[in-house]
Amino acid sequence: AALPAGDPAPPPSLHLFSDPDEIEALRGNLLAWYDKCKRDLPWRRLRCRWRGHLCSDPSVLLAVWVSEIMLQQTQVATVIDYYNRWMQKWPTLQALAEASLEEVNELWAGLGYYSRGKRLQEAARKVVSELASQMPRTAEDLQKLLPGVGRYTAGAIASISYGQATGVVDGNVIRVLCRLRCIGADSSSPAVIDRLWDMASVLVDRSRPGDFNQALMELGATVCTPKAPLCGECPVKQHCRARHRKLFGKPTPVPDVEDCGVGGCPLCPPATEPWESSLGVTNFPRKAAKKQPRVERTATCVLERRGCHGAPEYLMVQRPSSGLLAGLWEFPSLPLALGLQEEKQREALADHLRAWTRQPVAAGSLQFIGEVIHVFSHIHQTYVVYSLSLDGDVALDPASSPSRWVTEEEFHASAVSTAMKKV
Repeated sequence: AALPAGDPAPPPSLHLFSDPDEIEALRGNLLAWYDKCKRDLPWRRLRCRWRGHLCSDPSVLLAVWVSEIMLQQTQVATVIDYYNRWMQKWPTLQALAEASLEEVNELWAGLGYYSRGKRLQEAARKVVSELASQMPRTAEDLQKLLPGVGRYTAGAIASISYGQATGVVDGNVIRVLCRLRCIGADSSSPAVIDRLWDMASVLVDRSRPGDFNQALMELGATVCTPKAPLCGECPVKQHCRARHRKLFGKPTPVPDVEDCGVGGCPLCPPATEPWESSLGVTNFPRKAAKKQPRVERTATCVLERRGCHGAPEYLMVQRPSSGLLAGLWEFPSLPLALGLQEEKQREALADHLRAWTRQPVAAGSLQFIGEVIHVFSHIHQTYVVYSLSLDGDVALDPASSPSRWVTEEEFHASAVSTAMKKV
């Protein structure tokens, strides 16, 4: 039957996994490779092996959950130490639910994307207080009931801990699937992401879904890498149409991968960006041009006094409970209008400090130290750093946001961002 007017053309079979024999072969090859080559990671040592029943070990469930949240937007090498410290401090859901947000932020400090830790603890509290300490057992319920658990995390927990045969799609999986099936449309577009989720669900091994999903992610992390993929070591290279394209040119009798012989294919590269032979498999995936981060400048003052034991202490103030770096501690800081002259910067910062210290602060007494650049995911932030030493005791304004004086040792143990450590 003809497609209704205006509907996009369906993707040709070139972009799909439709041969049951090929799917079975790919599963077997990938799992055999994973069993032999997987990395020894701490959260994998605890996991239950699926034997047709639900995993009931709460420590395993928590390990999977914590590791998956930490691994979002963060490399494995960075996560390992944070994960080990977290599980040592809060080995059970009950322990995590009883923790304070301040403790969570302190342990998370430096890991970035701080709302992840906050939502993880909120979800633990909900499981303990509202769900009788029973974790939801399907991807659908995990995503619906737990704050901070999205489609990917829900699928990972459900497949690894409960054996639910559901696929997962993260950055590594996107790259692998786009190369396996020459998907050259914008891989961040909702239409392409939906296709990739469908494809992942078709491919996932029904008897070992958790291992299969981890294997697909492991392949993207260690072999099918963004810039220098190790195609010769790939366990599924015979199924990779991007590699076939690289080795043999336009595949025959299969239509050209650039247009599949079908006009308006939703998964092909746009005509303005055809296949580049020099790039080979790294033609895929394609992403829309990255939005440039907005540029911001902030004046920051390291305010110092002599403590009661003679050691220097530094004033820290707490950020608001929502927004960027929510709840973390920082040196007194003030956003600056772009293009503001240095003299005006000093005056604005001096006014800001007077509100904290309730005593006169002369703009000329602020010592300029230098500038620190820190790039968040969507903000290119420049901190204009000043210092000021105060004589005598300083009483802080109790009406202002939470504040405290800390020693250098206490600073490093506090919930402070990487940007403040640079400052």
